[in-house]
Order: sequence, then structure tokens, then C-alpha cells
Amino acid sequence: MDRIAITETATKVLNTLKAKHGALIFHQSGGCCDGSAPMLLEKDDMYIDESDILLGTLQGVNFYMNQDQFEYWKHTHLTVDVTEGRGASFSLEIPLGLRFLIHSRLLTEEENAVLNKKNN
Repeated sequence: MDRIAITETATKVLNTLKAKHGALIFHQSGGCCDGSAPMLLEKDDMYIDESDILLGTLQGVNFYMNQDQFEYWKHTHLTVDVTEGRGASFSLEIPLGLRFLIHSRLLTEEENAVLNKKNN
């Protein structure tokens, strides 16, 4: 059972960027620069610490979320997608005229019981 998924279209973009840039991470901070949008960064360009929560791995790329934002999103399943347009971030897809975005849905009762068992 996963908290996060990725669409086929976003997977193609992600794989193109992995081939160009090497090791990558997704990070969703909740701060400035499209704060609720996931940013794709080269792995060494982002310092990950105890305030970042690993939600899962997409195509070999870890997806982290700041713990403060996670408190708002912990009862949702997230799907990374991509759309045309420019976001206001430093994410690697921006020069392609694309931006990653999140689709969310509430976790089912079963998913919530498993994924948030520490919080029940």
C-alpha cells in the first residue's frame, strides 16, 4: 500500500530528466515557489533532514514532504502528474514548459488504518 503514485505521462517526463540529470529527488515543502507543487531537483541540490518525510519512491526517485505539510496531507493519497505551463519554482521540468502537480484523494479507511497506524 502506497501513499504516492505517478501518472504514465509524468513517468515519461521523469525518466527523460533522470537520463539528463542523474540522481533526483522530489520535494514538496509547502513554502514559497509553488509550495504545494512537487519540485524535482538533482539529489545533491536539496538538503534532506529530520523535518522531511519520505512518502515513497517513484521510478527510483524518492519523494519527500516537509513534516509540517505532511500533517495536512497525511490522510490523502497523492498522484504526481504533469501539465503544460510554467511553475514558479526551480524544478527541473520548468525549462521544458511543463510543471509537476499533485492530484489527491482521501485515503480509504483501510489505507488510513495501515498508513497512519501510529496516529490512530
